[in-house]
Amino acid sequence: MEAVAEEETGSRDHVGSLERGLAVMEVLARHPSGMTLTEMAEEAGLTRAGARRFLLTLVATGYATQSGRLFSLSPRLLTVARTWLGGASLWTFAAPIMREVAGKFDEACNAAVLSGEDVVYVARIPGRRILSVALDVGTRLPAYCTSMGRVLLSGLAADELKTFLAQATIDRRTPKTITGRAALGKAIDKARADGFAIVDEELELGLRSIAVPIVDRAGRTVAAINISTQSARFSVEAMERDILPVLRKAKQRVEEFFFV
Repeated sequence: MEAVAEEETGSRDHVGSLERGLAVMEVLARHPSGMTLTEMAEEAGLTRAGARRFLLTLVATGYATQSGRLFSLSPRLLTVARTWLGGASLWTFAAPIMREVAGKFDEACNAAVLSGEDVVYVARIPGRRILSVALDVGTRLPAYCTSMGRVLLSGLAADELKTFLAQATIDRRTPKTITGRAALGKAIDKARADGFAIVDEELELGLRSIAVPIVDRAGRTVAAINISTQSARFSVEAMERDILPVLRKAKQRVEEFFFV
């Protein structure tokens, strides 16, 4: 009985006329040159009378215009979209994608950008497991020994990377940290060739991470996303086999949403 009650409540909360009105807007968006009443009724699966009511309502509220027999969307929809876009950052919109990744592995999913010799966290979906490294939006970590840092550095121009390798402060954070500048350059080159980077206990013992770059339409690496985990949870091989394909799909979704 409870399931039936919940279903009935969901039905009462669902406004069918609003759903059909939004569908009419989507149809109009696919026809920027305009549509007649008959064309709308056919494509939206409405009666002529129903299509007429929706179209005239959109005209009356300023979301559509009418020129003779043709109906088109108005610029007001763009104003609404700009207001929405202007009120949030890219990572606000990417958060649901990152949340899916984090939930799939029950691990933290993070995003960062390069700032000098560091990566700066710009988004973070925590995992359920506690890591000893305290991380939050705004956290700075050295780029040379982090997975997101490696893929971000791999996106630098050759002269910029050369300057980084010559001038960066490089400390041995753990016995596994790559501190040789030539070896670090090779690790960054590998990240560029592979399209991802795995850092195995170089920042802190017991901590592994895997990252992929976020690339804009011009081919520039603008950010990175990663999964960080305890080394006891995933081997390096398991991260590449199981986590990397999911991260790559998330990367593609973020890039398609913002840059295509």
